[in-house]
Amino acid sequence: MDGMEEQSDAIARTLSEVGPRLKRLRTRRGVTLAALAAATGISKSTLSRLESGGRRPSLELLLPIAQAHQVPLDELVGAPEVGDPRVRLTPRTVHGNTTVLPLTRQPGPQQAYKMVLPPDRCTPQPCTHEGYEWLYVLSGRLRLVLSGHDLVLGAGEAAEFDTRLPHWFGSTGDGPVEVLSLFGRQGERMHVRARPRRAGAEKEAAGQGDGPDASGVGRRPSPASA
Repeated sequence: MDGMEEQSDAIARTLSEVGPRLKRLRTRRGVTLAALAAATGISKSTLSRLESGGRRPSLELLLPIAQAHQVPLDELVGAPEVGDPRVRLTPRTVHGNTTVLPLTRQPGPQQAYKMVLPPDRCTPQPCTHEGYEWLYVLSGRLRLVLSGHDLVLGAGEAAEFDTRLPHWFGSTGDGPVEVLSLFGRQGERMHVRARPRRAGAEKEAAGQGDGPDASGVGRRPSPASA
């Protein structure tokens, strides 16, 4: 069951409990339907159907009833509990040895993941597919092979790329890598931040500044050299 279904069920349960709550309140105070009808201007038949669940509660009906009983509206409705905002992480293993933790619970154009890439995921196997991806390195050293570029990103660095380009990312082989991934639909772009791995690529990127080149790969100085 997704979040929208849970919310709809909670609202339906709350509305179904309004009628019994109204009747308990009225009988506990010793008020007859006739007396409540006179105080609220609502007919006895409407009040009876409201208490039995035959009439859907509305603000137009509940407000004068709350005023007559001198209670807040929340006491009549019974506000539903706030849902638990914590994301229940259920890790799964893909490609045999990569741990992926989905961070988004709702379907939509953008999905967020945390990935733990093992040291032995270090042999490039480029692939292509529709979409756009952003990567942020939490720890370790990430190797990114993208359309002829071979890059290494350290902790705190990020990259973005069109996934229709041949791409692969994994560990440099020095240890595991923890990465945040945002995967979006085609055409969504952000600023690119990556550091070339090869000396030749670094010289090429140095002549182009910090902006992305024709393949969508850019660079920035490391904090030590900034």
